[in-house]
Amino acid sequence: MSPADLLQHLLSRLRPSPDLGRKGEQVAARYLAGKGYRVLGHNLKSTAGEADLICEDPRTNGIILVEVKTRRRPTTERGPHEPERAVDAEKRERLMRIARSLRRSNGWSGRPFRIDVIAVDFPQQGDQPEIRHHVNAVSARPRG
Repeated sequence: MSPADLLQHLLSRLRPSPDLGRKGEQVAARYLAGKGYRVLGHNLKSTAGEADLICEDPRTNGIILVEVKTRRRPTTERGPHEPERAVDAEKRERLMRIARSLRRSNGWSGRPFRIDVIAVDFPQQGDQPEIRHHVNAVSARPRG
């Protein structure tokens, strides 16, 4: 295998497949429902982009935009490829734009609103994922 082929192979293992991403979103939705959240929608499109999940928090009656990051991990060790690390400054800004757009278009401006990140880590072998829920992970308050 050439160095370029090897690099492509390694990069493809780090990027989640669309099927893995959908599976991660399903796992996250079940996890949130099990915690009492009401899932209002999956893959909601707005003028600013797409929200993976929109939920309602039963304790606060607030709306939550949930960004789901999913990876398949070759080992049990954590490291620089944890899924939530993909939510960088650019992604946080995009999530805030999506939140503002959804709040305006759905009349949610008067309700509490936050942005959470759920990391879903599937082990290389088996289907029992590790789930990490980062509440209010994107803390800049959306306007509007």
